[in-house]
Amino acid sequence: MSATTTTGGTTAGSASRGARTATRLADGRELVYFDDAPLPGEPAPAPHELHDPRPLPDRFAPVDGAPFQGPRMRRDPLTGDWVPMATHRMNRTLLPPDDACPLCPRRPDADYTDGEVPDTAYDVVVFENRFPSLLSVPGEPTGPHAVVDATPDPLPGGLWLDAPAAGRCEVVCFSSDHDASLVSLGARRVRTIVDAWADRTAALGALPTTREVFVFENHGREIGVTLTHPHGQVYAYPYLTPRTERLLTQAAAHHETTGRSLLRDVLDAELADGRRVVLETEHWVAYVPFAARWPVEVHLAPRRDVLDLPGLTDAERDDFAAAYLRVLAALDRFFVAPDGGAVPLPYIAGWSQAPARDPRRELGRLRLEVFSVLRGPGKLKYLAGSESGAGAWISDTTPERIATRLKEVLA
Repeated sequence: MSATTTTGGTTAGSASRGARTATRLADGRELVYFDDAPLPGEPAPAPHELHDPRPLPDRFAPVDGAPFQGPRMRRDPLTGDWVPMATHRMNRTLLPPDDACPLCPRRPDADYTDGEVPDTAYDVVVFENRFPSLLSVPGEPTGPHAVVDATPDPLPGGLWLDAPAAGRCEVVCFSSDHDASLVSLGARRVRTIVDAWADRTAALGALPTTREVFVFENHGREIGVTLTHPHGQVYAYPYLTPRTERLLTQAAAHHETTGRSLLRDVLDAELADGRRVVLETEHWVAYVPFAARWPVEVHLAPRRDVLDLPGLTDAERDDFAAAYLRVLAALDRFFVAPDGGAVPLPYIAGWSQAPARDPRRELGRLRLEVFSVLRGPGKLKYLAGSESGAGAWISDTTPERIATRLKEVLA
């Protein structure tokens, strides 16, 4: 099994400090180990196990004699949004017992039959999702115009457009410890995770199918996670997501009117107002946005204008690791249970980055959005009629109240 190992940098060119080792799983999917940077006097990590002994067929092998069919996507003629049809995900693993978690490292005393990681230990590991919503299949259109050139349905007017969902989905495991969480891992590990995020953003952004790279974490069963092992995901979309498209439209209009960056102006306005700013460090600002939608919501933005994760410097990555841990710890203290204990907060964290390919790329600016559906202990915000049916958001609180509470619980 061939592998590529680099130390003190990555093949994608980001400022990683630990070793990076790339290999392939038995079915051809890519897997990359990212090691924590060694401390002074600490021995170098042992070489990783690279061989995947599972008898998996090639993921693009014919099925029942028919050519492999990847996921497809259809364009909604009413909104212009693309909707992937990933029916195979109905069979993905759902909340398995701890001893059958596919994200855990291989146990030396157990048969390695369904786990995704060949090694018995790791710091951070990234691999292509076995049940992807987006997948580039050999022989299918992979150029940057694959979506634009989608085949129209033979109906009059060509209303129905269908195309290969030719993207990529990856899983990012934050730790080999099944019971850990991101907030428990410490700044050294979070720095490694940031390096992995940046590496994958650069690598996936360079693929000919990619228009947008979205890095995110779903945390907590209330969010709908199917695996409780600490992990996140990276999606490389062959189209701009609706939220990014709307943001760029607003940013372009703002720039045409003022000549300035919309996201730069938003950060400067929050700093000038101050009421919703909850944390300031040398390189980062955490604030509750002026029109926050969720019961708990906070954004983290770099002080310097940065387009995407690969653009972050060493100092900005170090500073983010410490700041983010403080924010996550505060979020876990946001609500108090009837017995006086803290309520671990389920959340979604997603990085808004400049698109990989778009004439408006320079209007983008890096920002992490963290939000929760929990509006109180045991109470969830359901996206019911107004939000889901009309797309018209109604907040259950005010951004100033969220910010006041976060300031109270920030350590």
